[in-house]
Amino acid sequence: MPLSNSKDLKLAVLIDADNVPYSNVKGMMEEIAKFGTPTTKRIYADWTKPNANGWKAVLLEHAITPIQQYSYTVGKNSSDSALIIDAMDLLYSGKLDGFCIVSSDSDFTRLAVRLRESGMKVIGIGEKKTPSSFIVACDRFIYIEVLDGAIQKKKPKVNTADTKKPVEKPAEKALHKVDKQTIELIEATIEDIEDDDGWAFLGDVGNLIVKKKPEFDPRNYGYSKLTPMLKSLTDILEIDERESDKKGIKHVYVRLRFN
Repeated sequence: MPLSNSKDLKLAVLIDADNVPYSNVKGMMEEIAKFGTPTTKRIYADWTKPNANGWKAVLLEHAITPIQQYSYTVGKNSSDSALIIDAMDLLYSGKLDGFCIVSSDSDFTRLAVRLRESGMKVIGIGEKKTPSSFIVACDRFIYIEVLDGAIQKKKPKVNTADTKKPVEKPAEKALHKVDKQTIELIEATIEDIEDDDGWAFLGDVGNLIVKKKPEFDPRNYGYSKLTPMLKSLTDILEIDERESDKKGIKHVYVRLRFN
């Protein structure tokens, strides 16, 4: 569920190399492209350290500029301050619409809040271990674990003796179950925007859920999109697919089942 007018957003992508894995840079950049155009891409680390070597192979491929920040004190993450200073310089340049902060560190909570106070859209990307303080400070937060390529998916076995037999795609890994709290969030959101007959446009439902819970993502629950996720909740929801003015396109509406 992209942010409104996302295709026109000019974004600065700032990556904290010390607090995210390098295994899915491609997936991260493809995800960021859904929200806008990354006009600035920088990654922060002490590149003299051996643990930064994994990043070096992918920087050229994705045109990410490495920023050297020496660790002057043992145990202190000096790249945090460099990223924050650059973020504020970019903010005052007046050439951006938003920021994508790639980190699992709560130290960027205040930065995210400050950027949003200045009218910037803030997208966070980090691991599932990311503290909630940073997550809720963003307009949208995506877990790295659900991005394509972040997890090794088992390759389906192909029977060479029977090439006509269809190969089943591996199921997406779910980070969470669709628990009671999530169901209550969906129900409350539908009630917030339903019409007189109880119907709510699915796109509006998705947008409002993300505003309430920035880390909400159907992929966290093993679904590629919101529609199949809600269709799985047929015991509590009704789905109505209505024809639109454009041929082949349907508008999806949802409402709570009456008890």
